[in-house]
Amino acid sequence: MKCITALPALALALLALSACGSARRSVPVAGPMAIADPQVALGERVFMRECSVCHPRGEAGLAPGINNKPLPEFLIKFQVRNGLGAMLSFSEEHVSPEELDAIVEYLEHMRGRG
Repeated sequence: MKCITALPALALALLALSACGSARRSVPVAGPMAIADPQVALGERVFMRECSVCHPRGEAGLAPGINNKPLPEFLIKFQVRNGLGAMLSFSEEHVSPEELDAIVEYLEHMRGRG
């Protein structure tokens, strides 16, 4: 009898756990990308070097997914420079202003806005 009453609780727990994952898996919001712009290509390289450890392919990893959050440019730059919450901050010596501009362009391109 206990097994029968535990079954709905188990189903509810599995449903709750399945809702915790991101809906995005491997494919950016705008689909596969072709990068012809050298600025966007630089942004991709810097993103892979500095950001992809926590945001793999822009998805949730150690940090939240960012390929489905259309934040304005100034907020992205503020977050990178000041590192709110658990995110580290990146100084201008670590990520140059030109590289940060390129990261923003890469994120916009990834979302299909670039």
